[in-house]
Amino acid sequence: MHTRTIQTDRLNQQILEAGAGPLVLLIHGFPELSISWRAQVGALAAAGYRAVAPDMRGYGGTDKPADAAAYGVLDLVGDMVDLVRALGETSCIVVGHDFGASVAWHCALTRPDLFRAVFCLSVPFQPRRPKGPPTAALAAITRRAGLGQIYISQFQAPDAHQPFDADPATALRKAFYAYDGATPDGRQSTGFFPEGQTLLSTIPDDASLPPWMTEAHFAEYVAAFSGGGFKPPVDWYRNLDANWAVTAFLQDARIGVPAAFAVGERDPVRHYAGPAEAGLKDWAPGLRIQQVIPGAGHWIQQERPEDVNRLLLGFLGQLSDPSQ
Repeated sequence: MHTRTIQTDRLNQQILEAGAGPLVLLIHGFPELSISWRAQVGALAAAGYRAVAPDMRGYGGTDKPADAAAYGVLDLVGDMVDLVRALGETSCIVVGHDFGASVAWHCALTRPDLFRAVFCLSVPFQPRRPKGPPTAALAAITRRAGLGQIYISQFQAPDAHQPFDADPATALRKAFYAYDGATPDGRQSTGFFPEGQTLLSTIPDDASLPPWMTEAHFAEYVAAFSGGGFKPPVDWYRNLDANWAVTAFLQDARIGVPAAFAVGERDPVRHYAGPAEAGLKDWAPGLRIQQVIPGAGHWIQQERPEDVNRLLLGFLGQLSDPSQ
């Protein structure tokens, strides 16, 4: 397993890679990095696959365009298309977690010739709503339910990243703690909070690292985000309405390639993304696996690497077995 920088059409992308064989591309979410996939990279390589996990655009050792508009979903999908080609490959299986799951779903939706199967964690496919941009609808639903504000809405503000940049170590520690499966009820974040608060202000100050997170591993995250800042990662969220506008051509499109999905039973993201789980088969007719992992939280591939690796390798085995 090693790290290197690879030049694609538009970016210098830092990747973590190991193994030889069919390519499996692993896309991280917020606030993570390629190192979030170490357990999967190792397991895939041992099983005869070429595993590649990039630091995504705006993260870690990959380029960070200054313009917020440069972080739209079509740019992110394009980066993965460029990366596959730069790796000398013509197809791959794409795996995504959190916001990286949204990118992976759209990879499969827009380029099924290149991304021949998709396995996503934590965030199910969210079909495009025909009634208007998502942030206004989300804010209205939140208000009607009396839930205050959701962090996705607050992230639209141009200064939303500043509380994270002010103390990256505290911000990361709180984020990992608040969305972890081992965190007790009442101390997890639901993603909703009262007006006048922020996501970080509602997470206990005595938040500790999750059981699976070593100090050395945590230090890698702190170094990366201290150097690169949180503005580019938060810019992904600032493009939600723009993503809706540029994906009109995908209205009512369904994912045609084989698919799989797993989520932690105690993942707080289910408070707002969960309803899409029930209808996932309608939007991904080739769905072969849909699994809830008992007790797991949001950082599922790091919390429960054995479970995720078992499901992932089982899914890949189905793809190579024509009888399944």
